[in-house]
Amino acid sequence: MFLIVALVLLFFLPWPWNLVGCACALVLFLGELLFWHRRVRGQPKKVGAQNLVGETATVISACRPDGQVRLSGEIWAARCLGGADEGDTVTVTGRDKLTLIVERLTAGT
Repeated sequence: MFLIVALVLLFFLPWPWNLVGCACALVLFLGELLFWHRRVRGQPKKVGAQNLVGETATVISACRPDGQVRLSGEIWAARCLGGADEGDTVTVTGRDKLTLIVERLTAGT
């Protein structure tokens, strides 16, 4: 954000204030960059199928016992031992490689 402010100040302030304003905004930009770099450095990455456990999904292909669910805009293979029909809401309880193990929450309308 401060980088955009620096460019705007450079073009719209009169001489020599355009250089002063641009320099101040660039210093703030570098400070912001350093702050966010230190803030997120070393935090574990939260990616992969193991992070889907506990999420809620919608069945798009009947799971009897195997089918498909839509979770966060993605389509996943799913296995529901209790069975779930298209449109049902399920929760992810585990995974087997790239197949999600789900349990039915409510019946679809």
